[in-house]
Amino acid sequence: MAVAAQSAGRDPASVALTAVSKQQPWEVIAPVLAAGQRVFGENRVQEAKARWGELRLAESALELRLIGPLQTNKAKEAAAFFDVVETLDREKLARALAEAAASLGRSPRLYVEVNTGEEPQKAGVLPLEADGFIAKARDVYGLTIEGLMCIPPQGEVAGPHFALLADIATRNGLSQLSMGMSADYETAVQFGATSVRIGSAIFGAR
Repeated sequence: MAVAAQSAGRDPASVALTAVSKQQPWEVIAPVLAAGQRVFGENRVQEAKARWGELRLAESALELRLIGPLQTNKAKEAAAFFDVVETLDREKLARALAEAAASLGRSPRLYVEVNTGEEPQKAGVLPLEADGFIAKARDVYGLTIEGLMCIPPQGEVAGPHFALLADIATRNGLSQLSMGMSADYETAVQFGATSVRIGSAIFGAR
């Protein structure tokens, strides 16, 4: 990550590492936590609470990010537990998160997921609809959007997808970009990623 940042003329400290701990056994997570890693990504609310619940209370520096799809009926639970939700992708969920924030008196930091490849089987707002969705999340539901997230189609060159996400972010005044995984994080850093989501390169294959 540091080499990729330096080669792009960026400060390595400007890119955060999210260790994707979803579905990993605790015995492989514990050494990473002990080594100083404090930002972790999880896919499911219940799995994350079971894994991190007690430690969440004891470790104030721990940051947990929801990087998997969020059902609207889990919105309040997710808002109460996670520091960041990276997968806001539809109006119904925006409404549920706004209601959760009002009820809880707090909101996680929010990223809009953009389906840059327009893949029908994937979640995410379509690129042409992203500006309107971000505006509605802000103006109608009063949500503060921190950044954008994407997962490029498997087998495609990732760079154009990262460039597209960065363009959408710039148009909407967003500075945070969650993009890049184990196979393409260096490219993501070159295109402006502020956080990369790394699983297998840290923990090995599940």
